[in-house]
Amino acid sequence: MSIVSDTTSTTRTVDGAELPLPGTYAIDVSHTHVGFTVRHMMVSKVRGQFDRFDGTVEIAEDPTQSSVNVTVELDSINTNDANRDGHLRSADFFNTEANKAMAFASTAVRAHGSKWDVDGDLTINGVTKQVTLAVEFEGALIDPYNNLRVGFSATSEINREDFGLSWNAALETGGVVVGKQVKIEIEAEAVIPQG
Repeated sequence: MSIVSDTTSTTRTVDGAELPLPGTYAIDVSHTHVGFTVRHMMVSKVRGQFDRFDGTVEIAEDPTQSSVNVTVELDSINTNDANRDGHLRSADFFNTEANKAMAFASTAVRAHGSKWDVDGDLTINGVTKQVTLAVEFEGALIDPYNNLRVGFSATSEINREDFGLSWNAALETGGVVVGKQVKIEIEAEAVIPQG
């Protein structure tokens, strides 16, 4: 493994790929989007997001030893429709009275061309399944407050029924109200305070 960095840089080069400096980065909630997209009525897509979450990204000297741990508060779901959000919080879906959060804990990090695959255990409603996030490093800088910041984009797709989120209703014209496949879309900033 070839690593190139210097004391003034905010990134390093590992085997030809630009990567963040090693360290423990806290996710900056105010500059991070945890969103999803799902088919609705077989003809369109509904987008939503979760507004409350926290987590850390541990960047190791060897990038394949890096890790991600995130917890998302389920009752913070927001699809811009109060009635729909209430239904999603109910026992038909997340049952947020009994299930306060979902969690992702990485288990492996693998190079995938210029991008990275991050495998991990996703737990929703007490069900844990392995999913893979396709991750892209967006860059790093020292912000005006002397904090080291990094940016990542990540996507994945899950079948919601794998996690017991199986509610649906049939349409008279065929098909169902809610699609099974859910696309996960994350735009994340993480930060190391520099004092």
